[in-house]
Amino acid sequence: MSAAVAAVPFDFLPRTSTLYGPGSFARLGSVVQSLGMRRVLIVSDLGVAKTGITARAVKMLWDLKVETFVFQDFGSNPDTQMVRDGHNYAWPLMIDSIVGLGGGSSMDMAKAINFLLTNGGEMRDYKGHGKATRPMYPMIGVPTTAGTGSEAQSYCIISDAETHMKMACGDPGAAFRVAILDPELTLTQPASVTAAAGYDALSHAVESFVTTKRTPWSRMLAREAFRLLEANLETVVREPANIEARGAMLLGAHYAGMAIEGSMLGATHACANPLTAHYGIAHGEAIAVLLHHVVRWNRIHNEYLQLRAYLPERLRELAQAAGLPGSLQAAGVKDQSLFETMAAEATDQWTGKHNPRTLDLAGAMEIYQCAY
Repeated sequence: MSAAVAAVPFDFLPRTSTLYGPGSFARLGSVVQSLGMRRVLIVSDLGVAKTGITARAVKMLWDLKVETFVFQDFGSNPDTQMVRDGHNYAWPLMIDSIVGLGGGSSMDMAKAINFLLTNGGEMRDYKGHGKATRPMYPMIGVPTTAGTGSEAQSYCIISDAETHMKMACGDPGAAFRVAILDPELTLTQPASVTAAAGYDALSHAVESFVTTKRTPWSRMLAREAFRLLEANLETVVREPANIEARGAMLLGAHYAGMAIEGSMLGATHACANPLTAHYGIAHGEAIAVLLHHVVRWNRIHNEYLQLRAYLPERLRELAQAAGLPGSLQAAGVKDQSLFETMAAEATDQWTGKHNPRTLDLAGAMEIYQCAY
């Protein structure tokens, strides 16, 4: 890859206003009012509801006489049937806006439900980018995990309920109008979520830094995201109440999400998705097993040096410190019988199309075999 990245043209248009700081969740009501929201659908998973955060949001809005409804019937890997269920719940309520409150699944579900409510059809109709033909409802994103950075992106990732393969569906109208980043909300994360989501965010920084679509803007964001995440992941795992480290992780995940918006991802995510589809391996765990192998496989050592010396070794060290599996066998893959099937699926993933080294069938097979 050429070092002359400054010559790459890009168009930077921030669609999301970002509010950051401990206690900033308390501003949700004023943000809702400023956007003229009157009938709000809160999309928030059951895990967040159990922490009391969802109830706090509902009370804030009802105290302002904003009619508020909650949809929470979905899992950690949202699929097309869950989205349809959300649409069917929200359709008769005549909502005019949406709040995504929770982890990446809540963010993705909020966007996906918005697609169907405003534009109709099925989620497969929006695979790709720019498929919406009508305006979408205004949305606010409030992440409770430092992971996907979905609150900074115009894409949602939804699995096909029949094939279990993930689809990236994006549109400028699917971007959140406002993202509220309150590190205090991430204190409720289970330790396993802190580790897996944090490592996923780290992978976003690493992959978006070197894709073929990278720009000076996305590289700047990815570099700063990596700095924050690499320096604080071990701390939040070891000291879960450390609010300064929590804040750094939340900002790092957000910056990495912004970098993805301008740069996309690479072979690690392309190879991780089939592992989740076939084996049910949590996304962050699949990423932890694969990332350092992909960094080596890409053969662009000088590019990665701009992030850190000995990057593969450091990535492996961080995965171990976070208690994440070190191999596909440790993650539950008992044999290599599905490797060829998964390799073919990986080469068809949208993320793999932007990897700095062309991801073909042989390459995906090599990555899986190295990770086994």
